[in-house]
This record gives sequence, structure tokens and C-alpha cells, in this order.
Amino acid sequence: MSPSVRSQLLFLLLSLSSRMMLTRYIEEDDASDGLYSLLGLEQKRESEDFIFKRPLRCLDMLATEGHFTFAASSPQHSACAAFVIGEPSEVIGLELSDVNVDCDGGDFIKIFDGWVLKGEKFPSSEDHPLPLQQRYTDICSSQAPGPATRSSQNVAMVFFRIHNTDSGFTLVVKKLRNPFPCNIMSQSPEGSFTMVMPHQHRNCSFSIIYPVEIQLTQLSLGQAKSNELRPKVRLSSGCRGSGDYVQLLGGNGVDTSHMFPIADLCFPLSGLAQMKIGCDNSVVRLVSSGNYINRVSFRYRLLQRNQLPEAQENSVDSLCNVE
Repeated sequence: MSPSVRSQLLFLLLSLSSRMMLTRYIEEDDASDGLYSLLGLEQKRESEDFIFKRPLRCLDMLATEGHFTFAASSPQHSACAAFVIGEPSEVIGLELSDVNVDCDGGDFIKIFDGWVLKGEKFPSSEDHPLPLQQRYTDICSSQAPGPATRSSQNVAMVFFRIHNTDSGFTLVVKKLRNPFPCNIMSQSPEGSFTMVMPHQHRNCSFSIIYPVEIQLTQLSLGQAKSNELRPKVRLSSGCRGSGDYVQLLGGNGVDTSHMFPIADLCFPLSGLAQMKIGCDNSVVRLVSSGNYINRVSFRYRLLQRNQLPEAQENSVDSLCNVE
């Protein structure tokens, strides 16, 4: 991810989190420690053997592998958060080392399988394979599974608060290949992707934290093992009753269950269908019954301000004003 794209993504994340407020954990003064230097930070690998190392900031975005060390330079009274993101086809491996925190004194380090923004979680509880309580790893808990964890998708995050000066820890970030990416946060406002769900009862979302134009180039639903299309049955309940369909969603948060449905598609598509979504977050969501192989291919590009759909009364666009 280039520094400019990383900076824009972090800015949009901060906008989604009500100007740097992450639920009850993050307070406004957390970002006072050099936010502008964070936005201009260069992260570059010089060789395959090079291990990238740098300090971890109280509010941080990590898009590369490496070792990131946090050391409290003064007593910390507010919580911090580090967002970690990989490529769509990657999951995140996180490991803690050199941990020196006072759990009994109120310090904590928690790893979350996904992202939390403004009280909303990505992936949503409806789409994540684990119950919510199992998505948190509390390092101070006596039942902590160990220093290493692995995310279920290409994003993860770390919450932490450390009171004592010179206490801290090192976060080791690794990227691991994911053969069937599901629930993806895009690093870029432009690109293309194909989501495939092979015989699994699971929902997958591709989230783009930008207003974009989405072009669906191929949609294959209900394909059985014999490569024959199942008989199409018209259901009174529409696409949602079919069990296998694609949703286009828009909203200003990250939880797909709280977003506005723009279109449901449940028929094969081999041409080109496109739609402009003038929201802070645009999502392609593939819903699968587990009985078939489902596939959706799409392209997306950033909408400039003069290309945003005009807001209409009682429309989704009126709820997705981009300032």
C-alpha cells in the first residue's frame, strides 16, 4: 500500500470512527502523539531478508510485515488501537513478545479478529465464523491461548492501554496466504476481485471504504458439482428466499447488518451491470446456502465528488451524504 493510499484509508477510518473515537476504548486525545507524522510515514522493504522495525504509535495503521514496539514514554490514561490490514488474499498472523504490562494495575492488551469502528464490527456477527466472545484474545486473561493468533480475514486490530512509563510490548505482524478469501476490507478505492464460495454455508463481504462505482462482470449462483445449473424456481420471498444471492450494500459504518440494501441479485450474469454507491462504505456481499459453488466477479473505481449520485428524498443516497 502506498503512503498516500494508506493515509487516505486511515483518514476515512477516522471519519467512520467519529473523528478518532473507537467505541469506549479510544478517546479524542489518543491521536495527539504525532498523527501527522503517522500519515507521512514511509514503510518500505529493502530486501526479502529485511525485517522491518519501527515504534508502534497509540493510534496506528499497519499494512506491512514487521516488528512494532510500543513503549510508554509517559503515564497512559486512555486506550490505544492498532489497525492491521493485508492484501485481499491474505490473513494476519499476530504475535506478542517482550510483554511488560501491569494487568493487575489496569493495563490490558486485546487482539480482535476483525476491526471495530464506532461500535460496529467488521466482519459483522452474521458473517463471521466465530461467536463474538471468541474473536477477542485478552493477553491479561488466565485463559489466553498463547502469544500468537491468526485472523479469519485480511484485517485485525489490537487494543491496548499501559499506565506505567517504560512498560510496553512488541507486536510481530506476519501475512499468510488465504486460498479462499472471505470478508475482505479493500486497501484501495480501485481494483477488481472474484469471490468464490465452494459448498460452504457462509456469507462473504468485500468492503470498500470509499464511494465507488461497482461493475459486476460475472455472477454464477447455484452451480452444482456436475457443473449444471440447478432449476430456477421463482420464489415469492425474492432473492433472499433462494439462499444463494449477491447483495450490494451502502452505508457510513462497517457492519453489513446495519447497512442499506441497494440491490439483490439471484440470477446468472455474464454481461456487465454497474451501479454507483455514494456512501462512505460500499459492499459486495455473497450469501451462500452451502449447497452449490457460488462466484461473483466485479470491478470498482472511486467516484469523484461531481460523479456522486444526486440525493433523492427517501433514497439510500440521502442517507449516505459524503462531505
